[in-house]
Amino acid sequence: MCAKKTPRRGKSKARSNARSNDRPSDRPNALWGGRFGAGPAAIMEKINASIDFDKKLAIQDIAASIAHCEMLATRGIISRKDGDAIVSGLGKIAKEIQHGTFVFKHELEDIHMNVESRLTEIIGDAAGCLHTARSRNDQVATDFRLWVRDVLDQVEDALTGLQAALIARAEEHAATVMPGFTHLQTAQPVTFGHHMLAYVEMLGRDRGRVADARARLNESPLGAAALAGTSFPIDRRMTARALGFDRPMVNSLDAVSDRDFALEFLSAAAISAVHLSRLADEIVLWCSDAFGFVTLPDSFSTGSSIMPQKRNPDAAELIRAKSGRVAGALMGLLSALKGLPLAYSKDMQEDKEPVFEAADIWLLSLDAMTGMIGDLTVNAGAMREAAGRGHATATDLADWLVRVLDMPFRRAHQVTGLLVKLADEKGCGLADLSLTAMQSVEPRMTADVFKVLDVEKSVASRKSLGGTAPVNVRRAVAAARKTYL
Repeated sequence: MCAKKTPRRGKSKARSNARSNDRPSDRPNALWGGRFGAGPAAIMEKINASIDFDKKLAIQDIAASIAHCEMLATRGIISRKDGDAIVSGLGKIAKEIQHGTFVFKHELEDIHMNVESRLTEIIGDAAGCLHTARSRNDQVATDFRLWVRDVLDQVEDALTGLQAALIARAEEHAATVMPGFTHLQTAQPVTFGHHMLAYVEMLGRDRGRVADARARLNESPLGAAALAGTSFPIDRRMTARALGFDRPMVNSLDAVSDRDFALEFLSAAAISAVHLSRLADEIVLWCSDAFGFVTLPDSFSTGSSIMPQKRNPDAAELIRAKSGRVAGALMGLLSALKGLPLAYSKDMQEDKEPVFEAADIWLLSLDAMTGMIGDLTVNAGAMREAAGRGHATATDLADWLVRVLDMPFRRAHQVTGLLVKLADEKGCGLADLSLTAMQSVEPRMTADVFKVLDVEKSVASRKSLGGTAPVNVRRAVAAARKTYL
């Protein structure tokens, strides 16, 4: 019952290139050669082939083919005998791929034809029935969605693992004081635990984007065929269920021609990579002699070929750099798709490499960052010392003037600025000024002001929702565990 087609024959008008390796072969392409009298030029075969990268889709391609075959047999479009032979042969091919014994052939262009060719070797002509009622257009769209869905599940697990590492450090350092910065200038004291939890929240939103992307891509293109659907009585809901999709895509043109799911994947990856890059950059700063806030273990550091004293945070630096490649992948695919008319164009073959590369970078960066966060040593003394520099409690002083002396904040800001200037002139911190010196600026000052100039008391006072007070951090740790882990 396998549908058969009689190919039309025609003459090729392809011209031979002057270079010998660019001349057409006399062997037509096995897939579409009925229309052509000669094979493609060598350079055409090279630029047209995608097997070097789309072999990543092998397992997904086999899964989709099995689902399609079972549907064809169930619907009586092909015989059950042929269907069973096809499924058995595809199972053997899957094992060959998993064991690394499958031979990928460049001349067969892509993963689809490599699998079909091997299937023909195993079961004979019945293999030709598999492509009934489908096209490589809906086939690759289905494979690609399955692959991206699988990677999103891996990313979800990796993001959760990094959150767990950050939450553990936040609990450990709920009361460890460090300087908080704006413009990379000392601003106000915070705790290291509070700082870690900021990234937990960023990663939580990353996970939200992953979940959203997964939900939107989870529709099946299979059965849309080349662009217009098929005249065979297929059951697209059956194949969608078999592959774990929520439903079939409702428009055949949209099903084969859009790659917004790949763009959404890259967008989520790029945003997450920026979050990782920011944390990586902070680790680079914190490891430097100028900061000395943390120390990376040997397992995440490298040395210098000429300077024996060096200890370089290369893992963090590489995460920071690789984020640019993820952003570039997004921009590259946006550019490739922006001018394409419906439905399929060969330009869309270029959709996979940026996604594959971004996925590898994203997962690698998450794993490396999780390792660094879990293993770094926090130098609490250096953080505490730095938190006391740069008049970090100046805002606490201004707040005290408002609260105790009933001073308008703008006036309190001005008075505090004058006191900071006075401390700079004397070469000391605000807490080191005498009460007499303070009263020279504001006569109503009392000794009570010194209670707010201590960095531990400063962070302890920040109890507003989302604030850095250790009691808040400990509550936030418990909430984060409940929400994210």
